Amino acid sequence: MSDALIQVTDAGFETDVAGSDKPVLLDFWAPWCGPCRMMEPVLKEVAEEYAGKLVVGKLNVDENPGTATKYEILSIPTLLVFSEGQVVKKLVGAMPKKRLVEELAPWLG
Repeated sequence: MSDALIQVTDAGFETDVAGSDKPVLLDFWAPWCGPCRMMEPVLKEVAEEYAGKLVVGKLNVDENPGTATKYEILSIPTLLVFSEGQVVKKLVGAMPKKRLVEELAPWLG
């Protein structure tokens, strides 16, 4: 796991995501999910390239069911963009980096 990607838990959600002063891209994933594993290198690259503008985190839905339930995550990978603690975008399914960056453009400055 890259240092650029943060591990988010139910317990740390308020601090890491809701309390962030930057937009947060949160990946809801599980180790058994093939498309989730495909997204990991994409998320790592985005986290490194946009460090300082965007926080990129991963939340394991098996280990942290509370947050996944709160945000009604029904399929994974689901990516939520949070700005000032509120969900401002929802993306479902694996996608290439180019598309992800296009979807994130409003929050990348």
